[in-house]
Amino acid sequence: MRDMTRATIALLMSRVAFAVVTAASTSPPVSQTPPSATSGVAQDPFPNTDGRTALLRVCGNCHTAETVIQTMRTRQEWSEVIDQMARFGAEANDQEFEQILTYLAKHFSPIKINKATAKDLEATLDVPAKVAEAIVAYRLEKGEFKTVDELKKVPGLDSVTIETRKARVVF
Repeated sequence: MRDMTRATIALLMSRVAFAVVTAASTSPPVSQTPPSATSGVAQDPFPNTDGRTALLRVCGNCHTAETVIQTMRTRQEWSEVIDQMARFGAEANDQEFEQILTYLAKHFSPIKINKATAKDLEATLDVPAKVAEAIVAYRLEKGEFKTVDELKKVPGLDSVTIETRKARVVF
């Protein structure tokens, strides 16, 4: 009985430590798209792609999934967070953790438009390789991008793609 009480206390302490680590994060908050003025319904912040279900299930066991995405992080930073959560008792298999990492990196990571390689842009912007290569070529030819409007001038790049991700674009 005493060992069970100690285990329960240890588990609670690890959850408190996670909350403190999450709250102390210094990364800038992700800009959320405001609810549509016409529909009055808030937009779901979680794109319905591979990894969404695992994220909501695994992360939702201890806290709301919205808590997870309050800050943008690089793929490496997301990997470190996932490793820490696994140590704190998040329950998932390796495949699920990898799905969550890929999902977070794809949808909740900054897009460093002036530094990223074509491969990085392909993953974070979710564009075909040809379009990612066109972005890099345009940047090399014209210089670094300064605004989203400049980025929209890249041949083959759909402006809707940029509009939906502009809160994540870092110049």
